[in-house]
Amino acid sequence: MRHGGVRRWSASTAACGFLLAALSACGAAGVGQGDGGRAGAGAEGARTAPSTTPTAPTTRIPDVGDRLQGRIPSVSRQVLAVYGDGEDSADATAVLYVKRGPTWEPVRNWPAHNGKKGWTADHREGDNRSPVGVFTLTDAGGVLADPGARLSYTQADSFAAPREWERSHWHDFDYVIAIDYNRLKGNPPDDPTRPGGEEKGGGIWLHMDHGSGTSACVSLSRAAMEYLLRTLDPDRHPVVVMGDRAALKA
Repeated sequence: MRHGGVRRWSASTAACGFLLAALSACGAAGVGQGDGGRAGAGAEGARTAPSTTPTAPTTRIPDVGDRLQGRIPSVSRQVLAVYGDGEDSADATAVLYVKRGPTWEPVRNWPAHNGKKGWTADHREGDNRSPVGVFTLTDAGGVLADPGARLSYTQADSFAAPREWERSHWHDFDYVIAIDYNRLKGNPPDDPTRPGGEEKGGGIWLHMDHGSGTSACVSLSRAAMEYLLRTLDPDRHPVVVMGDRAALKA
């Protein structure tokens, strides 16, 4: 469903039960253990983009090797590349590329955070690492009303982070975009279905930043999330290519 047709998913028992698991994947685990920082603290410009971030069009997504480059669907015209600083680092840079003709043009970049323990090619529930790979982006939602999203958007109070969490995390899920890892596309981000099994984790989202690493998600500033929600277009088949720099280049 597009902008103008906001879906509202009722806070059913199943949805609420899954939300706790989803929120854990996105940032609950380890709250109070060095995850401090102001909600939205990862503001644009807080960290500079790496020198390898291109300023001109390219025929490939930069610094992504053949293995992952080949997993980008041929129909995709929007790629959010998340370049992790290191395998065990929670810091990253996100760059949005748009394909025009045969070339990819970088249009925006932002500082970001990923799993507090870094990255993995074999993500498991509770490992506090973000999964490396190429994933489609099809569904969005959050506590706040639809800001003009092109992706299907579900607004519900049930997305709100529990108030027993640190205050720095309270706004993490004001806006979210589901990363299609171990989930059913076309459903709200907090749908409980995990086709690959519970042990492979799930509920991995792009969401609002609280200033430090997550439990598996990728977090960005509010300005970045609003821009992505208004820009990512299902007709352009957006995907996220994410991982630490070494894994991306492999």
